[in-house]
Amino acid sequence: MLSKVYSSSIFGIDAYVVTVEVDLSPGLPSINIVGLPDTSIKESRDRVRVALKSSKFELSPQRITINLAPADLKKEGSLFDLPIAIGILAALEKVEKESLNNYLLVGELSLDGKLRPIKGALSIAISAKENNFKGIVLPFENSCEASIIPDLAVIPAKELAEVVKFLNKEIDISPCQADSEKIFVNHTHYDLDFAEIKGQKQAKRAIEVAAAGGHNVLMVGPPGSGKTMMAKHIPTILPELSLEEAIEITKIYSVTGLTSSYTPLISTRPFRSPHHTISDAGLVGGGPFPHPGEISLSHHGVLFLDELPEFARHTLESLRQPLEDGVITVSRANSSSTFPARFMFIAAMNPCPCGFLADPIKECTCHPSAIQKYFGKVSGPLLDRIDIQIEVSRIKSQDIEENTEFIESSISIRARVNKARQIQKERFKRRKNVFFNSQISQKDMSKFCAIDQDSKTILNKAMEKLGLSARAYYKILKVSRTIADLEESQEIKSYHILEAIQYRNLDRQRWL
Repeated sequence: MLSKVYSSSIFGIDAYVVTVEVDLSPGLPSINIVGLPDTSIKESRDRVRVALKSSKFELSPQRITINLAPADLKKEGSLFDLPIAIGILAALEKVEKESLNNYLLVGELSLDGKLRPIKGALSIAISAKENNFKGIVLPFENSCEASIIPDLAVIPAKELAEVVKFLNKEIDISPCQADSEKIFVNHTHYDLDFAEIKGQKQAKRAIEVAAAGGHNVLMVGPPGSGKTMMAKHIPTILPELSLEEAIEITKIYSVTGLTSSYTPLISTRPFRSPHHTISDAGLVGGGPFPHPGEISLSHHGVLFLDELPEFARHTLESLRQPLEDGVITVSRANSSSTFPARFMFIAAMNPCPCGFLADPIKECTCHPSAIQKYFGKVSGPLLDRIDIQIEVSRIKSQDIEENTEFIESSISIRARVNKARQIQKERFKRRKNVFFNSQISQKDMSKFCAIDQDSKTILNKAMEKLGLSARAYYKILKVSRTIADLEESQEIKSYHILEAIQYRNLDRQRWL
């Protein structure tokens, strides 16, 4: 006897429908799974057998063949336990086969027959809706996340026996209904505020410019100067996420298992700060079945690399392409996956190995060759892709005693950032995949970043004296455009250019 159950598998961050075909035939008792299953799927034979026994369903001694179609795509994960168990019961005529055509089933089974949560529930729900399924049956813990997708019946189940009764119409399970708008609003909150950062007015100004134009930032300063603290506060001044952006981020977090029933929707901008021992695959994504890396988990948010020179150089070099393109493609022999990676890149480093080069209080003990070697760990092409390079100096005692009531809050800074972003939204409304100034293409520079003769003279002199590359030249123009937008100025003026040049700190240090 043959039965068919519809399930789903994850590839990259998207899901596709998998047909679980089950055949029962005379022969030695066995369960064979074909269709390119991974180890976790092969092990489901034992989980399913014991779960069926625990749920009071007896298996007759037959040869059971299970095919996961399409058979030419590799599948992974334990989410096929439930559809395999239901497929066996349907072949034994213990489940009505007609009901199986309406629902997509996913879930991991424990040995006592209860359902465990899975990864990628949101992507699977999207796939179910796109393929015109009436609903999806999945573990109770994943139901709130999946119900973010409208017009899809999300059936939460706690155990195998409950699913069987539901499919046989012996019981009625109310679909989970989540108000995505309400969840989104209730979780849009940051515990940090820029008013907590004392001093560092110049650095905070540079970060505001970076937030307004989506620019990348490198902060150079001694230990304890507040580099990490300022980086952690950057999401609080970025524009609030739209619901579409939140769903896009949640898809990435869902397939990596970073969502929960308490946070079914990621509604604040991500902030990721991986340790410097991270591998290439951990940063950009990879693995036998490609999974998103830290740069994709930072999508629409901030990726912060502290102690930049401590990262492996080849790991840092892997950032160059996604910084330019906003996506990362991970290729394997038989397939490739493309992950979104449009993030704001923030990095921090000391001015030298000991951290006190040019410090007014502590003397630097580093040899010049050690300093040169330290900076040499970060390549010139990567530095060229960082729009703003600023020096963060030691905090003075009078700044520490500053009253926080007189320090500007994240709300007021965000208001200016939002105005600048709105100007850019209107400017680029006819440009595909261009949302803010840092993404202006070279062919559009003359249109959006036109400057007068005085500004050209200043920029040309800076090019000669600082030895700037062509990429750095265009970075200065883009930053100048953002500074002008913050002032709501249609024209880029000479003092905008001068301020932008000040944000090429490492280039100026090389000249000096």
